[in-house]
Amino acid sequence: MSGKPVDRFAVVIEPHGWQFEARGGVSLVESARTAGYVLPTSCRNGTCRACLCRVLAGTVRHLIEWPGLSAEEKREGCILPCVATPETALRIEAPAATRTFVNSLPNP
Repeated sequence: MSGKPVDRFAVVIEPHGWQFEARGGVSLVESARTAGYVLPTSCRNGTCRACLCRVLAGTVRHLIEWPGLSAEEKREGCILPCVATPETALRIEAPAATRTFVNSLPNP
């Protein structure tokens, strides 16, 4: 174990106003799912574009060299959260995001 602290960043999903904590180095899709939110996805490798959303504030780093985004989409702030990890706190526009509900009742 390296002992290096893991960076954590607040992420807000608009237009819902939902907030979760994302870990640096982990895809936004994975961090959202861990927190109980679902960002639409299919391939999870940056090619199908099902998860396409837009960054309204903050910065991300894509985990692959060339995600399936055009230069214009990148200029407009589009990202593929299945292969993007936060570098700062974020506000993303993902209207198709949903919440998952976990049974919080204690086990008998």
